[in-house]
Amino acid sequence: MNPISSFDDLLQAARQQPEPQRLLFVFANVELPDKPTREQRAEFDAGRGGTLAPVMCVDKAADELPDFAALVGESEQFGQPWAVVFAGALSGRDGRAPAETEVEKALERMIESIKGGAIGSMIPFDRKGRILALSGG
Repeated sequence: MNPISSFDDLLQAARQQPEPQRLLFVFANVELPDKPTREQRAEFDAGRGGTLAPVMCVDKAADELPDFAALVGESEQFGQPWAVVFAGALSGRDGRAPAETEVEKALERMIESIKGGAIGSMIPFDRKGRILALSGG
């Protein structure tokens, strides 16, 4: 399989899997950390720093989402500002999609991972659908 380099690649890969997939999305905003240092504030003000704060999440079947614009449009209905959306996938078994409880647990794990800075297993996209290279610190 080719590496995923765009949102369309993610959709195509999910649709090609032998088992039904649920695409998992956690939207996050960038905030100043509690009690920021002068350096942290300067980096944040320059658009290069901050902490990720999850603000909402959703799951979709691979065929429910035509493109990134549809995901952004749906997110805007909730009125929560966001800067990054993290994507993951959960595979079904025996031709069945993952159970709702599995999806909820996976989304909770994603949220906790983002809060803890452990984002390596997710694909981050900016508001234009471009993959981001994020660094901790």
